[in-house]
Amino acid sequence: MDKLSALSGFVQSVKLGSFSAAAKHLGVSQPAISQQVRGLEEELGIRLLNRTTRQLKLTEAGERYYSYANDILERITEADRSVQSEDAQMSGPLSIGLPLGFAESVLSDFLVRFKQEHPHILLDVSLSDQFVDVIQERLDVAIRMGEIKDDRLIVRKLGLAQRCLVASPDYLDKRGRPNHPSDLPHHDYLLYRNISTGDEVPFISSAGEKLSVKIKPTMIVNNTATLRRAALAGLGITMSNRWLIDPYLKAGQLELILPEWHYPPHPVHAVYPSNRFIPLKVKRFVDSLHAFFQENGAFYVGFKAAAE
Repeated sequence: MDKLSALSGFVQSVKLGSFSAAAKHLGVSQPAISQQVRGLEEELGIRLLNRTTRQLKLTEAGERYYSYANDILERITEADRSVQSEDAQMSGPLSIGLPLGFAESVLSDFLVRFKQEHPHILLDVSLSDQFVDVIQERLDVAIRMGEIKDDRLIVRKLGLAQRCLVASPDYLDKRGRPNHPSDLPHHDYLLYRNISTGDEVPFISSAGEKLSVKIKPTMIVNNTATLRRAALAGLGITMSNRWLIDPYLKAGQLELILPEWHYPPHPVHAVYPSNRFIPLKVKRFVDSLHAFFQENGAFYVGFKAAAE
């Protein structure tokens, strides 16, 4: 058995979802792919795939084996590219996971620019405000908000995003403007479902005083763009990344709530699997993203900057 061909047949079968699709992609027959995968299973003495008439599904052992097999093939590809031109290295697919609300408002322009600068890279971008497992979803790189405790990942901190509370002038004219965090439980609060603090809103004063206020949400959404639209419509108070909300503050469509207090900064990271070779295109993507944030003043650090 040609081990390298068998690994390729196995990996493509998983990626494309069937032996026939893998066979078409690799230019061989479907029985040849099936025989290669069966040969791997016999050699290893384990089942890698559960087969049904509709799909192929990795077993638990198959998940682990696939991760290493895919990494081996990627390393071979990158080894070939490493002795070629930089243009050759900056080509092929690049799978990226981004927070939906953040990408819609901020990163669309960056993605367009990155693609223009590297036309031979196939950008495969997944947008979601849900937690995405980088390993399971087989992403090359993802942007994560908040603290990260996952030893399977390489984590590069891109900065701190300052957050703030906002509401529309119409809402505040009707319900009054909070003078202290303790006023918040008496207001309608629009809550982001995936926030780690839940229905507790933490604050730090300009003097360094810390407190946490329990709010009563009147709307819970797992999408930040929808929460922003709800706030613009006068439905209540919500939390947002300061950089994302600045255009609405400048236009007078939203107002800062309790500007003398601030919400603890939110770390932003680029993450990628630690058990895989890191291609040049991944490194360039992360470096370019970091530079983009710096150029555009994406991150506010500390109370003074957040309150300006």
